[in-house]
Amino acid sequence: MTIDSTEIREHLVKHVDCLAGLIGIRTLHHPAAIEATIAYITQQWTASGYEVQQQSYDALEAQATNLIVETRGSKRPEQIVLLGAHYDSTPTTPGADDNASAVAVMLEVARILAEHQGQRTLRCVAFACEEAPFFNLGAMGSQHHAREARKQNEQIIGMLCLEMVGYFRDDPHSQQIPETIPKIFHPLFPTTGNFLAAVGNLRSWSLNWNFRRGFKQGSQLPLWSLNLPERVREIRRSDNSSFWDQNYPALMLTDTSFLRNPHYHQPTDTPDTLDYDRMTEVTLGVAAAVKRLLG
Repeated sequence: MTIDSTEIREHLVKHVDCLAGLIGIRTLHHPAAIEATIAYITQQWTASGYEVQQQSYDALEAQATNLIVETRGSKRPEQIVLLGAHYDSTPTTPGADDNASAVAVMLEVARILAEHQGQRTLRCVAFACEEAPFFNLGAMGSQHHAREARKQNEQIIGMLCLEMVGYFRDDPHSQQIPETIPKIFHPLFPTTGNFLAAVGNLRSWSLNWNFRRGFKQGSQLPLWSLNLPERVREIRRSDNSSFWDQNYPALMLTDTSFLRNPHYHQPTDTPDTLDYDRMTEVTLGVAAAVKRLLG
C-alpha cells in the first residue's frame, strides 16, 4: 500500500469525530454507545479486509467485549506482536484523547499493514473496560486477554499499548514530570510536551530499543524512550500493566496523559483539542515500528 499522509490525517479526524463526537461517552452504563463503538471498529476493520473476532467476558456482572484481528506470520506465526488500545471512556468525558485518539491510530496502522505479512503474527486488539470502575480489578479487557494468552502459552513477544496519543504542546514547561521520579533525575526529563513517550518496565528494554529504531524510520516526531521500575506507579496506568503482570514485554505509547493534557477525564476532552498532524506522525512511526517487530 502507498502511504498517503493526507489520507491518514483525514481518517484520524473521522475516527475521533465518530467515537468522541457522535458516540460520545463510552461505558458499559451506556450500552447503546458501546454497541455503536463495537460496530464502528468492526466496520473499519472489515473494510480493511480483516475478519473480526469478539472476545466476550464477565466484567463486574456485566458483559464486556474485546475486538481482535490478526494477520498470521509467514515463518514464525507462533510469535505475536500485539497492538492494543482501549475503546471505553470515563462517564465524565467524551474521551477524544482518552482514548479515541489511540483507537484511531490503531485503526489506521491496521489499515496500512493490511496487506503486509511479516514473519511474525500481527494481532490488534480493541480492549473494553480500561477505565474506572474496572481498572485494576481484574475486569479490564486487557487483563482478560493477557490472562487467556498466558493460559494458552501464547508467545507475545511484544505488546504495544496506545494510550492517549493526540495531545501535544510547544510552550515551555508544558510537560510535567511524574511525582514518583526522584528530583535528582528531573533535569534529564523533557519539559516541553511535543513528543511521544514509549515507556516500558525494566524487563521490556529490548522491545523499547527495537520499537524506537523502527519508529524513527517512519516518523519525524520526537520520541522519548525510557524504561523504569514498576514502582513508578504512573507507568502502570494503562493496559500495558496487564501484560507485565503475565510476564510479557510491553510498552505504553503515550502523550503522557495528565502530565500534559489539562482535559484529562474532563468534559473538555473533545476532538477539537487534538493535533492531527502529529497524530499522523504517530501513526507513521508506529506502523514502521510494527513492521520492524514483525520481521
